[in-house]
Amino acid sequence: MARQKTGNSNLTKRDLEVMTILWSGEGPKTASLIVKDNPELTMNTVQAVLRKLLKDKLIKVADIVYSGTVLTRSYEPVISQEKFWIQKLVADYQEISNKVSKADIVAALLDTSKNTEKIKDDISEIDDILGSYKEKYL
Repeated sequence: MARQKTGNSNLTKRDLEVMTILWSGEGPKTASLIVKDNPELTMNTVQAVLRKLLKDKLIKVADIVYSGTVLTRSYEPVISQEKFWIQKLVADYQEISNKVSKADIVAALLDTSKNTEKIKDDISEIDDILGSYKEKYL
């Protein structure tokens, strides 16, 4: 299975599927609830993924709860979905930074939208960010 580099860890498609379920905002989840949310995942796969995500410190044990009559762990993400993807984007950029400029990437990202109002809002937000960096570094 192909691995995608993310910060200090490599996440597979299955890892990302489990993280997406945990990011769903419905509170901590047990392995059985994760399988219920995505029946394509098996209990063995989910348990293996949860062990890996715990080891990588992307999730934590939120609580020990009853699942039927059995005590089981419930898990929650340690990192928000937005922060995770930003860290991944930064790590990916660092690998290609000597080939593509930040300005070219920003221009390409702005070109992905056809909505002129959204582009104007994005430019305004970028201007604000650049202003704070100018104050800090120039």
